Amino acid sequence: MLYNKNKIALVDCNSFYVSCERLFNPSIAKKPVVVLSSNDGCVISRSTEAKILGIKMGEPYFKVKKIVKENNVKTFSTNFALYGDMSRRVMETLKQFSPQMEIYSIDEAFLDLSSIKDEDLLEHSYKIRKTILKWTGIPTSIGIAKTKTLSKAANFIAKKEKSGVIDLINSKQIDKLLSRIEINNVWGVGRQLTKFYIKNGINTAYDLKKMHNGWIKKNTNVLGSRTAMELKGIPCVSLEPHQDKRESCSVSRSFGRKVTKLEELSEALTTHCLNAAEKIRLDKQTVKKITVFIRTSPFQNNRNYYANSKSIELPIRTNDSIILVKKTLNILESIYQKGHQYQKTGIVFSDLKDVDVYNTNLFSKINNEEKRTKLMKAIDYTNIKYGRHALSIAQAGVKKIWNVKKKHSSKIDTACFQFLPTVRTT
Repeated sequence: MLYNKNKIALVDCNSFYVSCERLFNPSIAKKPVVVLSSNDGCVISRSTEAKILGIKMGEPYFKVKKIVKENNVKTFSTNFALYGDMSRRVMETLKQFSPQMEIYSIDEAFLDLSSIKDEDLLEHSYKIRKTILKWTGIPTSIGIAKTKTLSKAANFIAKKEKSGVIDLINSKQIDKLLSRIEINNVWGVGRQLTKFYIKNGINTAYDLKKMHNGWIKKNTNVLGSRTAMELKGIPCVSLEPHQDKRESCSVSRSFGRKVTKLEELSEALTTHCLNAAEKIRLDKQTVKKITVFIRTSPFQNNRNYYANSKSIELPIRTNDSIILVKKTLNILESIYQKGHQYQKTGIVFSDLKDVDVYNTNLFSKINNEEKRTKLMKAIDYTNIKYGRHALSIAQAGVKKIWNVKKKHSSKIDTACFQFLPTVRTT
């Protein structure tokens, strides 16, 4: 029975956004599917069948419309409410398989499997995949190795294997597997570094692994050196199971159509402000600084480009939506200019601190802070139970004609009863 000190598994959901859409629409299970970015701009998730057709990640939708039409590719607008909820379900399921877990992104997590015997790693990984699929309906791939970079590499190969699992802890073919991974697919190697490596004859992960560390240090940076060392099996990037709270919170969206009126900008910005306020309350934080920005499209012909932003410091920290909306709209009025067709607006809350840092002050009773806190809790509880914006304020509007384009929305929201699929019995 062998125990290696470092055993890190990367669990990655396969074509996550596509998998979420398929979960509630079994009829598209084996058909080509793509999910589009905000305003239906670019392809951000593809099924295996869509990849085979030649649809590339990040490709503008108008460029692939011909392929989509000719091959009956099922197309969906983004549904982040659904994806966020499914992500939480997957991560909660993963927690039972490891005492130490780092949530890396909406569809990825690193697990510490050091307590598992070497000979049991594969069986344990199969159990993880089977459980996630059974409990959430989301397929996954798992890569296991001594370092995070190697586990990323193992996961890259695992996605192409029928088993869905690659174990590099017990493998004697690590170099062979690394030679199958092009340098641009190595975790931590960006576009510019890829060009530099290829120029110097480093075309695969194995090429980078066998390079002398002195050359890497001299010609790249500390991060480049860490990546190379991790490919050699030397841990340089530790697992981070305890995530620090955010220091800022930003919410912004491009409009579904150009906006000219201050009233419409106010509605959009109010909606963004309410979303940001809800996020920081869930994290038990308060905000001290607010930044608002607006801009027109830099690509519009025969029109002057206009962009502006303004920040203010609040006299007292708060996470009260009503106060924050009032301050936000005051900022907007000061930077708004008539005669422009606005494309985007957004808000940034910065200098965030835990609510414990700010308890009460001289004006707490005058401002009825205790009652306002209870009101915010009631609003958040209602919106969590019945769907976001079930309770809102008047400035957010009702019709929201400025909202993002979602021509291909599946209208599935697991947090809203109105959009839940119905089952009919005969």
